[in-house]
Amino acid sequence: MTATTDETDRTSEDDRYTFEDVSVVMGTYNEEEAIGKVLSDIEDVTDGKAEIVCVDGSSDRTPEIAREHGATVIEQQPQGYGVAVRAAILAPDRPIVVTTDCDDTYPMEQLPEFLSLINDGYDVVSGDRLYHGADAMPAFNRFGNHAFAAVASVLMGTRVHDTTTGMRAYRREVVESIEWTENTGLSAELLIRPLMRNYDVREHPIAYRERAGQTKLDPLKGGLEIARSIVKVSLEERLRELPHRPKQ
Repeated sequence: MTATTDETDRTSEDDRYTFEDVSVVMGTYNEEEAIGKVLSDIEDVTDGKAEIVCVDGSSDRTPEIAREHGATVIEQQPQGYGVAVRAAILAPDRPIVVTTDCDDTYPMEQLPEFLSLINDGYDVVSGDRLYHGADAMPAFNRFGNHAFAAVASVLMGTRVHDTTTGMRAYRREVVESIEWTENTGLSAELLIRPLMRNYDVREHPIAYRERAGQTKLDPLKGGLEIARSIVKVSLEERLRELPHRPKQ
C-alpha cells in the first residue's frame, strides 16, 4: 500500500508539482451555508493558484457563490454523489486532482501535505478522518465507517482505515485509467480500485470538523448502498486479477 521515501522521492526539484498543477474538485448541492468558506480556504492555502471545479445541481445560491470565488461551475441535474464527483474529477486537465466536500468538514489547510506526498511519489493520498477519532462525526456514521473499512480490508487483503473519506489527491493518470461505476459508493470505489490495481496509495490523517448545513444522505439507506458497493467493487477487482483462458 505504501512505499519507502527512498523509493518514491521525485528526482528533481524542477519536477515537483505546485498548486498551479492542482485542481480541487467537488460535487455541490445546496451548500450555500458552507461553500464560500470552503472556497476561501482553498484560495488562501494555495495562494489562488489551484483551479477549483464544482459540479452543481443546486436550487439555492451555491453556484453563484462558487462563481464569485472564481470557481468553474458545471451545472447538471441532481443525480447523486457519484455522478457529480465523477464528472468533477474528469473535467479538469491539470496533472493532480484533489477531491473534497463542500460542507466545511475537511481541512483545506492540509492541502500542502497532500501535495507533498504526491511529490514523494504516491499515486493516491487518502485522508483518514478516523485516525484522530472523528469526534465531530455522528456516532452512527463513525461506527459505520469503521465497519466499512473492516469489510473492505478483509475483501482486499489490505488494511485500510477510512474507505469513504471525501478528501483525496490523485495523479490524473489514475482517475483517467479506471472506469468508475458507483454512485453513492463512489468514495469507496475511488480507494478500492487503485489499491487493488497496485497503485501507490497512502492514507494520511486529517482533522474532521462538524459539517455546516444539513446532510443530504440518509445514513441507513446510504450506508447499505456503500456496503453493497464495497463488496461489488472488491469482488470485481478480484475477478479481474484471475487469469483468463484465451478464446478457442
